[in-house]
Amino acid sequence: MKTERDLNPNPLTWKDYLVVGSLLFGLFFGAGNLIFPLHLGQLSGANWGTAMVGFLVTAVLLPLLSVLAVSITRSEGVYDIGLPLGSTFALIFMVLIHAAIGPLFGTPRTATVSFTVGLAPLLPSSWAHSGLLVFSALFFLLAFVISYRESSILSSIGKVLNPLFLLLLLVVFLLAFLNPISAAGAQPVTTAYQHNAFFNGFLQGYNTMDALAGLAFGVTVVTAVKQMGKTTPKSNAKVTAKAGVLATALIGLIYVVLIWLGATTLGRFKLSADGGIAFSQLVNFYLGRTGQVLLAVLITVTCLTTAVGLVAAFAQDFHQHFPKVSYHVWLALTCLASFLTANFGLDTIISWSTPLLMFLYPFAMVLILLSIFSPLFKRDSRVYVWTVGLTTIAAVLDMIAAFPPVISQTVWAKALGAWQQRFLPFASLGMDWVVPAAVGAFIGLCWHFGSQYRAKTVTTKYAHQDN
Repeated sequence: MKTERDLNPNPLTWKDYLVVGSLLFGLFFGAGNLIFPLHLGQLSGANWGTAMVGFLVTAVLLPLLSVLAVSITRSEGVYDIGLPLGSTFALIFMVLIHAAIGPLFGTPRTATVSFTVGLAPLLPSSWAHSGLLVFSALFFLLAFVISYRESSILSSIGKVLNPLFLLLLLVVFLLAFLNPISAAGAQPVTTAYQHNAFFNGFLQGYNTMDALAGLAFGVTVVTAVKQMGKTTPKSNAKVTAKAGVLATALIGLIYVVLIWLGATTLGRFKLSADGGIAFSQLVNFYLGRTGQVLLAVLITVTCLTTAVGLVAAFAQDFHQHFPKVSYHVWLALTCLASFLTANFGLDTIISWSTPLLMFLYPFAMVLILLSIFSPLFKRDSRVYVWTVGLTTIAAVLDMIAAFPPVISQTVWAKALGAWQQRFLPFASLGMDWVVPAAVGAFIGLCWHFGSQYRAKTVTTKYAHQDN
């Protein structure tokens, strides 16, 4: 049997690992990674440490595992991750993932965050709606033009301005350490975080959407590692893991500081509606109006860079699976849809994104874990069907419960919620998918290994008869 070998048998240098690590950092760190940790700190107050641990699981560890899942299964994208469940499921899953990180929530958020954090504090409050309308129109028009021409101008500018944004963030961090607004451990804790801080932090990590992004764009990282000569799944995953630890360690460190910062703001500011407002308050407190102007420029360019990547990826993937519609038409559609969604405002986007994330994340987590361990059961579709099938029940119920009151407080939704709380373990924590998924995995694995054992027994029997 021929053994697979890497095209490059030599160990990679630290520079190579830094290149892959920076690619991962750029893939994951966007608008949501700034505002949600801050808001989590405000919600958890004195319990910020416990909430932080839960947040790091879904916002740091899971995205890294999602990229490893793509590498281990040799997938070309999120479609291939769902393929063991059939082409129909894979296509629907791909569409939902791209819709979530694309025009429904993720991409519009790049415009609303840059406006809320950067520009809105510089404008009169009466201009908020009209300002967002004009800003988002120009924002997505520019994203469309750059993506249409596949220009490298923005990426070149981003290589200079994105580090400047991180430098501004570092300055705020240093000033906060030298002169904290208040003691984080002495701040009030909201009701939800008084007893279940870990699990609420875990669920807040969904909002970054990074595990979904890892499934959708992980192939970019895997391809970069292959171009370095690490072509076998084992070595590719090993390099991705090492580089991923570098990138996610930096992201995790930023999260820790942001969550702590969010808790300290309660000593001077009220609990904000979202982390965008809290970040603006922080910058104004430490750097004044000059810092706010600088922030407006840097965060707009940073978010625009992210938006260009998102709209281009959406158009490319949809053109690949629906080729009758051209790349440029898909590009126009996603930019237009993102513009329309953005003008509902950041708070509305967050409130309506939560139900879809509560539905998608259980599937994502289950598929990531199945993909990583798939060599053990040869990616047997029966294991996937049982695990994902039983996960679906809890995922649908979690989605219904997470909808805004216009849906979640209807008679039928309340009846389903009561059934969910009564019969599904951990439902009150938003983790009721865990037991059904574990039961499904157990059944699927028993079926797989049982079939293997029976096949081996039959083969041995006939071999003895032949002898």
